[in-house]
Amino acid sequence: MNLIITCARHFESDAEEEIIDILDQFGDSNVKVSISNMSGILTAETKIDPIEIIGKIREMLLDEPWSIRYCLRWIPIQIVVETKVEYIEKNVTDISRQIQEDETYRILIEKRNSNVSSQDIITRIANKVKNKVSLDFPDKILLIEILGSVTGISILKKTDILSTEKTKRSMSE
Repeated sequence: MNLIITCARHFESDAEEEIIDILDQFGDSNVKVSISNMSGILTAETKIDPIEIIGKIREMLLDEPWSIRYCLRWIPIQIVVETKVEYIEKNVTDISRQIQEDETYRILIEKRNSNVSSQDIITRIANKVKNKVSLDFPDKILLIEILGSVTGISILKKTDILSTEKTKRSMSE
């Protein structure tokens, strides 16, 4: 998986079709979409850079706000690991090199179907990443998406996570 997409409960099948259509428009006709066992959560594996997809979807929303009806959030994932604190820690250490020396960061953990300690993960990561922390206005977000036994990790800018509802709302203001 290199994308996590959320939708309203019970609209997973509609969201799946929407994801396939959108990614097909962008040039990936072989996208693999999976409806997870968690209500409102889908994952996708696409050959297109997931961060690039976010920009294209944002443009699509600005042109035709009604073109996306079911998908609520689009979250790019750079690394996928088994949900074990030591695996998460090792991979975060490797990927954190994307954060420049002068950039601040924030750790954001979204956890579903897991009893792994968020505090344990944060403590172990914070000891490895030497940059300054900024909880309010970080340059980068170190995102850890725990979906049961699988965890997605990304280093993102705030604009790399797309909320279709917020984007549509901002257009009407």
